Amino acid sequence: MDFIKRLVVFVLTLEARLVLARHKPKIIAVTGSVGKTTTKDAIYTALSNELYVRRSEKSFNSEIGVPLAILGLENAWRNPLKWALNIVDGLWLLMGREPYPAWLVLEVGADRPGDIRRIARWLKPDIAVITGVPEIPVHVEFFRSPEELAREKRALAEYVKRGGKLIINGDDSRMVELCAEYRGIMVTYGFGNSNDFSASHQSVIYEKGLPAVTHRAAQVGKPSGIRFRLNHAGSSLPVSIFGALGRARTYAALAAFAVAEAVGVDSVATARSLAAWTPPPGRMRIIPGVNGSAIIDDTYNSSPAAALSALDTLKEVKAPPAGGRRIAVLGDMLELGRYTNEAHRNVGTRAALCADRLITVGFRARGMGEAALDAGMPEGNIREYERNESRRVGQELRNELREGDVVLVKGSQSMRMERTVEEIMAEPERAVELLVRQEPEWLMR
Repeated sequence: MDFIKRLVVFVLTLEARLVLARHKPKIIAVTGSVGKTTTKDAIYTALSNELYVRRSEKSFNSEIGVPLAILGLENAWRNPLKWALNIVDGLWLLMGREPYPAWLVLEVGADRPGDIRRIARWLKPDIAVITGVPEIPVHVEFFRSPEELAREKRALAEYVKRGGKLIINGDDSRMVELCAEYRGIMVTYGFGNSNDFSASHQSVIYEKGLPAVTHRAAQVGKPSGIRFRLNHAGSSLPVSIFGALGRARTYAALAAFAVAEAVGVDSVATARSLAAWTPPPGRMRIIPGVNGSAIIDDTYNSSPAAALSALDTLKEVKAPPAGGRRIAVLGDMLELGRYTNEAHRNVGTRAALCADRLITVGFRARGMGEAALDAGMPEGNIREYERNESRRVGQELRNELREGDVVLVKGSQSMRMERTVEEIMAEPERAVELLVRQEPEWLMR
């Protein structure tokens, strides 16, 4: 089976390389330990109204995912016949005369040392975007240290084509230092004033279109998005993004503005496109909950930095004073290796500051509950469930939710926390449309 997998990867990679050689599209490659998919989608949204552009679907970022994205093919999962058809379709694309996108926005990931370098040496992007590597990043399990993982991400910069651009999160001082030799082509973005593209005055947008500046519930409404000001080259532009919350979405938008300028799309057009951006499922997406509650669905995956940021966002949301509560439902964070215990306790300590109630799912996440208790959260406000009980969590929570409650749901991919969201969302019949991992292959697991 391993031989067959390697053969399929080899053939599809060869086809992808030949397609690139024939059609010569410009390539924008996105990597980093947080926010890759959201950033990729923001860039695609910023460019799609002006350019003929294709993005990789979902999170196709591996040695098999990148070729599939280039060829415009779907994941065949465990179906040998579909993989064979993918190979045939790749050949047809290579020999056919169908128009091919002028730009590709691709995501590149790394689970183990060497993963990015193996892809980057043949991909050779015109623009590389590095979203950053937190102190304790996800996927660090197979690396000797976070620094080694950061250097792996930085490898993408080594293969940028002559005349290209390197766009990085300038708030990540370690990555800025690692990329110091590329200052001539580097553009930075972030919240710090020293960045080429910076954000300021970020706030939550509520349904009535007004920030919660008073304590009257009628003037608060439910959260519907974020607004901030883009600062670049001495000018400032208001930006509004709907359907999701959090700094990660602002970071993604900033990266999109930087890429857009690099390819000749002006900031006003980019802001207009981002205002209509549909957020990807499972990434801080706002979903109506039962009984007048609101859900912050961040169930795609989890890492220490992302979980801490999500909790900060939960705290920022102004719940109506008439009994509204902030509830955090957090599952295990995986692939952290020796950092597992420390990371879960850090998240639990933050949860005690940001949430009124904490529900944990999985034996690793019990460390969150213990830390939250130590940090002062009442024991009666903490509840624990086993790893395979994500659906039960939602079923029991459903009857407890009330008007004004805001529920953050987050956990690593295999924790299947989207099942919790499905149980507490106001319109479960829209699960396929709104939630992650709704493909038949996932639903059968």
